[in-house]
Amino acid sequence: MQKISIELSILNSPNKKYLISIVGPTAIGKTALAIELAKYYKTVILSADSRQFYQEISIGTAKPSKDELNEVQHYFINNKSVVDTYSAGDFERDALKLLAELFKEKDVVILVGGSGLYIKALWEGLDEMPPLNEELRKSIINDYETNGIGYLQNKLHALNPEKYKKIDTQNPQRLMRAIEMEEQNKTFKSTQIKTPRFFKTIKICLNTNREILYDSINKRVDSMIENGLLKECEQMMEFRNNYALNTVGYAEFFSFFDGNISMEKAIELIKQHSRNYAKRQITWFKRELDLNWYEPNEISKIIEFLNNEIGLK
Repeated sequence: MQKISIELSILNSPNKKYLISIVGPTAIGKTALAIELAKYYKTVILSADSRQFYQEISIGTAKPSKDELNEVQHYFINNKSVVDTYSAGDFERDALKLLAELFKEKDVVILVGGSGLYIKALWEGLDEMPPLNEELRKSIINDYETNGIGYLQNKLHALNPEKYKKIDTQNPQRLMRAIEMEEQNKTFKSTQIKTPRFFKTIKICLNTNREILYDSINKRVDSMIENGLLKECEQMMEFRNNYALNTVGYAEFFSFFDGNISMEKAIELIKQHSRNYAKRQITWFKRELDLNWYEPNEISKIIEFLNNEIGLK
C-alpha cells in the first residue's frame, strides 16, 4: 500500500457529513486502505466485520494488528464476547448512535468491512419482517442453542434450497426467520425500505483479478497458521457451537480435533472455503448499483474520486 502525503483541505460544505465505506472480499486490502484514508482525512474507522466484534478470536478473523489499531482509532473491534450474539440490527442501532456523536466533531468517518448484511443495515436499514409466531420461534431458537448454526443451515437448505442461496447463511436470526416462514407454509416477503440517514454514504468496493485474490487468500491462511490459529481454535473448543465460532478457519479445525479430517485437509479446506466466501462477497456487492469499483492499489484514484464527491479543493 503506497503512502499519501497530501494535505487535507477545508470542506467546502462543512455541514455535510460523509460515511466513506470501504467494502470488498476477504484479503483484498480493505484494512490497509481504510487506515490510509483515516489518516488522510484525520478521522476514525468503524469496522463492519461480523467476526472482528469478538474479543477472544483474532488470528482467524484477520483483525488489524496492534500497530494498525494504534495508528487510527477503531470502533466495533473486540467490543463483544463469543458468548454474545450480535445481530445486524444491533450493529445498525449502535453504529448510528456512535456516528451521531462522531459527526458532531468530524465531517468524514470511514466504514470498512466485508459483512454485507451488517454494512447494508447501516447504509439503508433492515428489511421489514412479518409478525412472529412466538411458540414456533421459541422451538427454533431452542434448536439453534442446542445444535448450533449448522443445524439451521441444513434445515433451511432442506426446506427451501433456493431461499438458502439468497440469504446470509451466517446470520442465525435470518436463518431462524426463514425457517419459521417455511414451516408455517408462508411466503417469505420482505419489503426493503431505505431509511433516510443523516449522512451521505460514498461506497468504494475493492476487487482484483481472481488469481491474484485467491493467491492472497492462500497466503493469508498460511500466515494465520504460522501465527497460531491452531492454538486459538483449541482455546475456543468449548464455544464451538456459538454463532461467533461457526465460521471459516474455526469450523475446519474443530473437525480436525474431532478426528474427522487430517490437519493438512483442514488447512486445505480453510483456503477453499475462504475462496468460496470471497466469491460470495463479490456476488453480494455486485448487486449494489451505486458502488465505485477500484483495484486495491489505486489509492490516488480513490482519493481523487472521494475529494470530488466530498467537495475538497
